[in-house]
Amino acid sequence: MRDFNDLVVWKRSHKLTLGLYDATSSFPKSEMFGLGGQIRRAGSSIPTNLAEGCGRWGDGDMGRFLQIAMGSASELDYLLLLAKDLGYMQTGVHARLAGEVSEIRRMLTAFYKRVRGPEKRSVARLTNG
Repeated sequence: MRDFNDLVVWKRSHKLTLGLYDATSSFPKSEMFGLGGQIRRAGSSIPTNLAEGCGRWGDGDMGRFLQIAMGSASELDYLLLLAKDLGYMQTGVHARLAGEVSEIRRMLTAFYKRVRGPEKRSVARLTNG
């Protein structure tokens, strides 16, 4: 078991989720339970799955939750594009959020390779501690 609070990728994805809530707060009321809700759920799924994976005992379980987090990040990437193209999100806001999603996806991939890779390097390298 790991403490998810120590993971840099968890911290970044939590911060992203807070930003998504802020960015979707100005969506039309008709979209608050539609696209806005989907964006919030996809975004919060990333740190949620990291936290759940950290609560499991084995690297195999952690790897599975990392894959789910990666899927949520890919879903979020598309939903942000859709929000921009529908005019619900300004281009600059989209670029900032999509850039952060891209960086988090890179971090998730690196984490997955370390957890599931042949070398199984220490997870401690992925924390601030």
